[in-house]
Amino acid sequence: MRWALVKVALAATVMVVVAFAVPLGLVVKEMARDRALTNAERQAAAIGPTLSITTERGALERAMASTQAGAAGRMAVHVPAAADGSEPALEIGTTRAAAKDLRTVQRVPRAATAGAPGGSVLLQPIALGSGRIAVVEIHVPRDEVTNGVTTAWLVLAGVGLALIAGSVAVADRLGVRMVRPARRLAGAAHALGEGKLGVRVPEEGPAELRSAALAFNSMADQVVGLLANERELAADLSHRLRTPLTVLRLNAASLGEGPAADQTRAAVAQLEREVDTIIRTARETTPKTVAAGPAGGCDVSEVVRERMDFWSALAEDEGRTVRLAGVDRPVRIPVVRAELAAALDALLGNVFRHTPEGTAFAVDVHNGDDAVIVLVSDAGPGIADPEAALARGNSGGRDGSTGLGLDIARRVAESTGGDVRIGRSVLGGTEIRVWIGLHGDLGADVRRVGHRLRGRGRGRGQGRWPWRGRAAAKA
Repeated sequence: MRWALVKVALAATVMVVVAFAVPLGLVVKEMARDRALTNAERQAAAIGPTLSITTERGALERAMASTQAGAAGRMAVHVPAAADGSEPALEIGTTRAAAKDLRTVQRVPRAATAGAPGGSVLLQPIALGSGRIAVVEIHVPRDEVTNGVTTAWLVLAGVGLALIAGSVAVADRLGVRMVRPARRLAGAAHALGEGKLGVRVPEEGPAELRSAALAFNSMADQVVGLLANERELAADLSHRLRTPLTVLRLNAASLGEGPAADQTRAAVAQLEREVDTIIRTARETTPKTVAAGPAGGCDVSEVVRERMDFWSALAEDEGRTVRLAGVDRPVRIPVVRAELAAALDALLGNVFRHTPEGTAFAVDVHNGDDAVIVLVSDAGPGIADPEAALARGNSGGRDGSTGLGLDIARRVAESTGGDVRIGRSVLGGTEIRVWIGLHGDLGADVRRVGHRLRGRGRGRGQGRWPWRGRAAAKA
């Protein structure tokens, strides 16, 4: 493409230079010739008054010597003889014109030019008083006719070459500006095809190539996102298996002693290890979770009641006290039902997995103008390092943990502009607070909603949710 642009610019500029420079050079040449002939006519006219008065040789020679052409020996005067023979023919100066050209001018008294050795001659007829026609001959040298023409042609050639070189340079720069981004784009495409997912293209060059680079970068981001989502989906789906596995493990623990019970517990333990291996293998950087629109969301109260019905049976078997609040009326959130259920199962599964039997827990739903807050609290030992617990894949060295449970809840919250926080609950253990935005990216609005909710709880004296004020203050 680069050399094609250079060739096109070179051809176009050469045609333009030839189309303008050649006619202009011919005009300059013609102007130089006209200038030389005009000067010769002026020299011939200077001796005209003398010829009209006298044809005496001495007077004519003095008049010729007073002119530039006569002093240079380039002037001649031809006076024909009188018809009655009273005056002979007179020839003064060096004659260079042919005799036939002189006779033609005398017969047809009109100025003419004719070729001569070393240049050309101007033949200027002048009428004498006796009716005769004298001819003044001015020799015009060839170098005078072409005076300045060579310089003009050189200037035109220099200007033409400068224009050609300039157009080639500009075309080359434009070609580089177009080809370099195109080459980078092609190289990035090859690199992406070879599996280098981090390659991106600078958005430079013409508008079309910038648009192509932007499209490529967007495509690369989508490819990376799709691959990350695939790995994340494998990890999350595997993690969701931990909920029924927890139930199986707890039920297997109650089977008592015996070979069958031992085999069942061993099989459950092996299955848990295999699930952990799948999760750790598939784990990768956190992708974005695409939040559903309001019409595609779900009723958080309904989902919480449904999941609590599932976990309440196990809680009853383990002697756990369960408290549920804030689910008495529908609350729509822009989250897919399955995603919210998975997040709740992950949080509740952590309660059963990492707290002793008989530990109480509670689930509380707070509905605000711009956000919904889901609180999962327990009376267990708590989390020593909340920041580390929120880091993806950090299990804290706990057996049977892959560190993805909190991350599932966090991705659900962040998909709506919210977040997840860990604090100390009034029950004495851990409080997981999931902020779910109702209008997309909340930013600072989420914090303002939290302040309003906390203020509202303090105003009511924490009658409905007795642990609400302290938990909000510590989060």
